[in-house]
Amino acid sequence: MSAASQDDPRRFLHPATLAKIGRLELRARQVVEGFISGLHKSPIFGHSIEFLQHREYSHGDDIRHLDWKVWSRTDRFFIKQFEEETNLRATLVVDVSESMRYGNGAMNKYEYACTAAACLAYLLLRQHDAVGLTAFDSAVRATLPPRSQMSHLDALVAGMNHNRPAKKTGFINTLRKVAESISQRGLILVFSDFLVDRSDLFKGLEMLRHRRQDILAFHILDTDEISFPFAGSTKFEGMEEQPHLLCDPRALRDGYIEALEKYLVEVRRGCTRIGIDYHLVTTGDYLDAVLTKFLNMRLDDRGNKPSAGPVR
Repeated sequence: MSAASQDDPRRFLHPATLAKIGRLELRARQVVEGFISGLHKSPIFGHSIEFLQHREYSHGDDIRHLDWKVWSRTDRFFIKQFEEETNLRATLVVDVSESMRYGNGAMNKYEYACTAAACLAYLLLRQHDAVGLTAFDSAVRATLPPRSQMSHLDALVAGMNHNRPAKKTGFINTLRKVAESISQRGLILVFSDFLVDRSDLFKGLEMLRHRRQDILAFHILDTDEISFPFAGSTKFEGMEEQPHLLCDPRALRDGYIEALEKYLVEVRRGCTRIGIDYHLVTTGDYLDAVLTKFLNMRLDDRGNKPSAGPVR
């Protein structure tokens, strides 16, 4: 890839991948009911034709929505609440830190994550959903509010095109800011290698779940990080302020694989406990196949009902 093409954010819009996933619809489990492209029924309170529940009257409520039948039986005032027809609001949370730059294949972890995020953004915008972005390393490097115009795609990929990453990953602070910016239920798609302290990772994700968000976690690792194929004297360059190490990797492999498996189990179980849709992906996986499988799984799950409330 030439230097010029590496600076072009539209490289994240992979034509072959877009062509293969373009006929599928992304559906937010726990947030969305129904299966109508561009028109999503979400549990945000409004005043449409479908009754949802009663709520006791508070000063300032519109008296046109008082339920007089309930008043006649209880002598108390209650407001009718209804479900509102609304498009989905999604936020891409993309890790652009130094560790995401590792990789020897066609795409490193950063390129893979941004391409996956851009393709899903394209699909969401095409069905008239609103998509926003938070790109981060040690701090938030780009933030864009959700917009539903297809022209917003250029701003999204430009926001992910961050070529000077900081060495550390500020995961919990970033997710706190994302949670604080959310005003209604929606979909959060997180793309990261999750090479952070596990307690910070889960605390950050729990903040989003307590905001009643539907969270999809794409755990992106390089193929080398999974298989550890190194042999002979090798210099391992530390990333995110870790020291360099010169050694024979054969002496490390067994311990590395054991530690990796333990780490992956911890992350997967932690996400499951919180109620997060977790997907482990490697840069050697064909992106179109990964996204097609993921989207089909979401479509197959369309019978699920919205969550009754925040995770406890």
